[in-house]
Amino acid sequence: MQKRVLITTGGGDCPGLNAVIRGIVKRASLERDWECIGSVEAYNGVLWEPQEIVRLDKKAVGGLHARGGTILRTTNKGGPFAWPIKGADGNWTTVDRSDELIRKLQIQGVEAVISIGGDGSQDISQRLFEKGLNIIGVPKTIDNDLLATDYTFGFQTATEIAADAVNKLVTTAESHNRTMILEVMGRYAGWIAIYAAIAGGAEICLIPEIPYDIGGVAEKIRARYDQGRGFVNIVIAEGAKPRGGEVVAQKAEEVGYQNLKLGGAGMRLMAELKEHGLDIDMRVSILGHLQRGGTPCAFDRVLATEFGVKAFELALEQKWGHMVALQGRRIVSVPIKDAISRYNLIELDSDIIRTARGLGMCLGD
Repeated sequence: MQKRVLITTGGGDCPGLNAVIRGIVKRASLERDWECIGSVEAYNGVLWEPQEIVRLDKKAVGGLHARGGTILRTTNKGGPFAWPIKGADGNWTTVDRSDELIRKLQIQGVEAVISIGGDGSQDISQRLFEKGLNIIGVPKTIDNDLLATDYTFGFQTATEIAADAVNKLVTTAESHNRTMILEVMGRYAGWIAIYAAIAGGAEICLIPEIPYDIGGVAEKIRARYDQGRGFVNIVIAEGAKPRGGEVVAQKAEEVGYQNLKLGGAGMRLMAELKEHGLDIDMRVSILGHLQRGGTPCAFDRVLATEFGVKAFELALEQKWGHMVALQGRRIVSVPIKDAISRYNLIELDSDIIRTARGLGMCLGD
């Protein structure tokens, strides 16, 4: 009798998700007593009636390593511990369906679950593991803010996209004597912002880890202008905030979406600079979900594939409650609870910060 491994993709989409799925399936195909199935939209496919569970074999994943998105689709709304339901009065509430999920997986003959997702998805993985589910985690986030792994797949692709945007903005900034502000993703950590700023040659980079002093930022800009001529390129993470201030965010109106929706840090920065007396031509570009889409770069395809193969091998070893991770040059396993214990933030004494300062880049402090 064949054993079944269920694959899920949860949270935001990310370049490389399909490469992980392909890695799992191709590795499992070498074992005669295992087969792979996938749940559509994280665990929704298991909990929906009728269920949406698809069979995954080598034919189904052929060529997926170069394809963006996820063939299983994904969601960052609700989940088995907070399933949204609409009451008779029209108001929405949530119920815990985690025990029901585990029963349904047992009925399906699922021996192991491989959950591909970021901190929110892996928090769910840990809670399901504590309820007795045989589960393995695969780290996924373009923000690179998941602890215990040097890199998460998707980050390199997002950085390439952001750096290319900086490159393009440099030429238009110089042509028009403008200050160009590029807002990139990065809720808690500024990895994309600082990598893109260094790769693209920006003069200022503002990240969540360093609340910025608007006076210092304005002074840096003034120093770049001579008698009204000059240009400046600024990269700002969506989670960046001024000293004593808060991030620009609003509560989502989407049912089941629990995170605050960030966006607007760049526009706020421009308004603050104007209030500080800067009478120069300024423009804001928000890169947004372009960072999540498209074909994953070669690095992310390889890393995602390595993660997929290793995740299935952890299932063979029955290392439940563990997550695959890149540490140095090795693909290892770490307890999921360690990976979600805190965010992977940029340390202020790190080499990447020293490099930025060594280039004369203003980090807002």
